[in-house]
Amino acid sequence: MAYQQILTETHGRVGVIKLNRPDRRNAVSDEMRWEVRDAVDAFNADPDIGAMVFTGVDPAFCGGADVGGWKRNLDAEGSETRSPPPSLNWVEMFSTSKPVVCAINGASIGMGLTITLACDARIASDRARFSMRFIRMGMVPELASTKLLPLIVGFNRALELMLTGKTIDAQEAERIGLVNRTVPHERLMDEALALAAEMAANPADLLQAIKRFTWQHIGESDIAKIMVTESTELRAAMTRPAFREAVNAFLEKRQPDFHKAN
Repeated sequence: MAYQQILTETHGRVGVIKLNRPDRRNAVSDEMRWEVRDAVDAFNADPDIGAMVFTGVDPAFCGGADVGGWKRNLDAEGSETRSPPPSLNWVEMFSTSKPVVCAINGASIGMGLTITLACDARIASDRARFSMRFIRMGMVPELASTKLLPLIVGFNRALELMLTGKTIDAQEAERIGLVNRTVPHERLMDEALALAAEMAANPADLLQAIKRFTWQHIGESDIAKIMVTESTELRAAMTRPAFREAVNAFLEKRQPDFHKAN
């Protein structure tokens, strides 16, 4: 499919999705939402793709939602600001997809930050900047960020970011755990692709199971229930070819190949 506001490419078993509105700092429009959803669905359906990298075309990662679109809606007689349909829910999309590494190459502001929180890892360029700017736009945070951000950076740090709307640099984002690590800008994509490839090398069904359990267990307080879920999947996994390959590889002192031709 030819996209207008994103770019896609593949590197081995890794699919790449790039937000591509550099003149608008990659602001999220309705069209961009649909295109990202379509690209994620396509990579999810491709058995040769095991993980994804989500990034933006320089100089920004994502400056937030398309405020110009909001203004047009406000000016339109009788118009209402509507939430996107469930199919465009970024949290649902990334939490249920193949693994996603977010390569934050520049400004990550407002929605441009909250869309990263459901990704499985975040690597930042040393040029990146971050802000939960909603309060300064007369809004409250969205995309479950009032749940996810405290889980990632801690309760008090999350409140500070949300209540001030201030901007922090990549080094501070790494210090508080908002990103996994910060790297020089010119190494960002290499680092993100390497991490995504490391994930993609693992059994696809187990990657999905681990993501599913982790998201299911965010709000689960019953430890016994969690252990039952895990042990049931563990026993099932030990009957599958990936387990046999891992055992044989260990005994043969080699790396397992979970994706070799049958």
